[in-house]
Amino acid sequence: MIIYGKQVCLYALKHHEASIKTVYLAKKGLLSQPLFDNYKPKIKFLEERWAQSMSKGGNHQGILLEIDEFVQTPLSQIKKSDFIIILDGLTDVGNIGAIVRSAYAMGADAIIATGVKKLYYGAITRTSSGALLDMPFLVHHNIADILNELHQVGFVSYGASMDGVSVENMAFAEKKVLVLGSEGEGLSKKAKAKIQENVSIKMKHSFDSLNVSAAAAILIHRMGYGVK
Repeated sequence: MIIYGKQVCLYALKHHEASIKTVYLAKKGLLSQPLFDNYKPKIKFLEERWAQSMSKGGNHQGILLEIDEFVQTPLSQIKKSDFIIILDGLTDVGNIGAIVRSAYAMGADAIIATGVKKLYYGAITRTSSGALLDMPFLVHHNIADILNELHQVGFVSYGASMDGVSVENMAFAEKKVLVLGSEGEGLSKKAKAKIQENVSIKMKHSFDSLNVSAAAAILIHRMGYGVK
């Protein structure tokens, strides 16, 4: 898997040494001397045009990494968590990456992406600033099946919805699932049929909704500190 960009690459180099295969540099002076010395056998310098080709025109900032392919976390392991985020049909890697970053920073235990067949983990790693490398993550096509399994082991599910109870007025179960709908459609019919409670964000001014990643950050923070 190829990732690029200074922030995410430095994070991977500092925290995931075992997964690094090759360090590609198109500029000098990007790495501290200790990092350069540590990875020297794996460093390859390349011309700008090759860096542009490897990043498919993205803003590589002079550094790219080849790392181990991303490995999904089994559902059996995710079930041992206390706070799970489910993405219901989200496809935008920018939003997904931002949610992964917020979830990892604010203490959610795992993320399950549903309603999609494939995601580009390199792009999500980049947009999450590397947080995906530390966040248990699973792709599963059927949200109804996932919610059924989680309900059976004691999880309570909460759907992010404008007609839900304000997050400020709710207390949350210790084992909880936050379901976030897609950017354009919101929660799917399958999700709505299974979700046990709906939660919303109270706004001071009349407006349709927040961006899903912004809403996710608020809800994850509030739900993490609002246990019954």
